[in-house]
Order: sequence, then C-alpha cells, then structure tokens
Amino acid sequence: MDTALLAVLVENSNNGDHAQNGWKPHVYNACIKHVKDTCNVDITKENITGRIKTFDKQYEIITKMLAQSGFGWDWVKNMVSVDSHEVWSQYVEANKDTRAYRNKVVLNWESINTIYSKDHATGAGARTGVECVQEPQDNPLLEKLLRCL
Repeated sequence: MDTALLAVLVENSNNGDHAQNGWKPHVYNACIKHVKDTCNVDITKENITGRIKTFDKQYEIITKMLAQSGFGWDWVKNMVSVDSHEVWSQYVEANKDTRAYRNKVVLNWESINTIYSKDHATGAGARTGVECVQEPQDNPLLEKLLRCL
C-alpha cells in the first residue's frame, strides 16, 4: 500500500502540489483512488495523513543520520548502514529516538526522499531523474540548443 500511496505523492510533488503546509486537496482523492485501484484497499484522508506523518518522521531521522560521518544508505538492504558499532553507539546516545533505525528496513526511501527533500525542484521546469535521462520529445527549445552544440 505504501508503494502505491507514495507513487501518487511523488507524482504530485513533482507537479508542485506539495506545499510546506501540506498537500493540495485533490492529491488525497488521487491517493484514495490509486490505492483502491492498485491494492483493493479502502483508505481515508486520515489514513493518508497518518502515513504522511510517518514518512515525514522517517525522512527527518534518516536524513540527519546520513548527514553524519560514518553513516550511509544500503540500497540493497534498504536501511541505514553504519561504519562501526562505536559510531552507532555515540549517535544513539545523543539521539535516543533513532535507536529503532539500526536494523529498520525502509523500502520506499527513494520516494520518501524525493517528496521531502528540501532542495527538490518543483514547478513547471521540475523533472524526475527518469525524465532527465529520457530522450527529448517535442521540446523546441532543447532541440534548438542541441543544434547549436
């Protein structure tokens, strides 16, 4: 269910429908429909809001850890990796709420990071990583620039 929910949130985030004070109302309806169609699960706006709070908390905790020396992201195991037990112990001592993240699997980290990243571009010119590597299609400005090279 989280994967289906996050797919809609990423799409709408890329469309500029995610403001600092929350999501535009139509996003909740799109999430409800997509989760129902994809997972055959009925959810409400309250369910979505609860999951969003969880994603936000995960983003804040994991991002702070990844900013520290000795921490990284293991894309195979979908969890935070730590250079040593000593690094982990020192960090947890200063940040008690992170203890559960030592072996916590976060399957949708890429989507969560895309949505909550502070430097994530929004608006008319925003593109996802996939869009950046796709062939240009009907983009006269880009075609003109490429001819000049």
